[in-house]
Amino acid sequence: MAGRSLRLVTGGLLRLGGCQRTALPTFTAIRKESGDSSTTALETRPTVRKFDPEVRQNMSDFGQYVAECMPKFVQKVQLTAGDELEILIAPSGVVPVLSFLKNHTQAQFGSLVDIAGVDMPTRKFRFEIVYNLLSHRFNSRIRVKTYTDELTPIDSCNDIFKAANWNERECWDMYGVYFANHPDLRRILTDYGFDGHPLRKDFPLSGYTELRYDDELKRIVQEPVELAQEYRKFDLAAPWEQFPNFREQLPAAEEVDIEKK
Repeated sequence: MAGRSLRLVTGGLLRLGGCQRTALPTFTAIRKESGDSSTTALETRPTVRKFDPEVRQNMSDFGQYVAECMPKFVQKVQLTAGDELEILIAPSGVVPVLSFLKNHTQAQFGSLVDIAGVDMPTRKFRFEIVYNLLSHRFNSRIRVKTYTDELTPIDSCNDIFKAANWNERECWDMYGVYFANHPDLRRILTDYGFDGHPLRKDFPLSGYTELRYDDELKRIVQEPVELAQEYRKFDLAAPWEQFPNFREQLPAAEEVDIEKK
C-alpha cells in the first residue's frame, strides 16, 4: 500500500550577507500514514505522545533565531515534552519579545491563549509568569516565561494583546503579581475586600474569612474564619468520624494479651 503524507511547509526568512543567501527553517508539521506494518505497529506506551524529529529541529532552529535577534532579553531556550518550545526571558523583555513574536513575518503569534502563574517560595524570584502564544498562520505554539517577586512589577502586554487584560487581572488576583501600565488592574475572581492571594503557597487552605447568612440581619455577612474544635478532632480508629461526641468512642488500639495462662 502506497504511503500517504500531509505536509505543511512554509518558506524561511532570507538573510542576505554578501554572496551568502541563507533560508531560516520555520515550523514544519508532517503526518505520515503508511501500510508498512513496521510503522503501524501497536504503541506499547499509549501515554507517551510521539513527536516529529523534523518539527523538533525546526523549533530548535527558530528558538536559536529568536535568541540571536534579541540576545539582550532571551536568557534560555528549551524544548519540553519533546516538541514544545519555551523561551525564558528577563522581566524587562516582556513587551519587546512579545511584540517580536507577534509582528515578525516568520512568527506571527497573533493570539495570546493564556497567562499562567507559578509560585515557588524557595526561589529569590518566587513567581514565574508564563505566556502561551498561538500562531494561526503556522499552526504552532510557543511558551514565553519570565519571573518576578512580590514587589517588582511586570510590564503589561495589554497594548500588544487585548486578551491580556483579564488574564493579567486574574494573575494579580490569584498571585499578587503587579502589572505596570495596566488600564484596569483590579480583582476579577475574588470578592471586594478579599484579603490575600489564594494561589500563593503560603495562603492557608481555609482562608481568612468566611461567609454565612445571618437570620437577624437577613443578609450574607463576612466574618473571620472560625473552626470549631469538634471539626478538627479525629480518633485513630476512624479518622473520618468528625463528630465523636455523638458516637460511641472506640479505643485507638486494642491490647493483645501475650501472657500465658
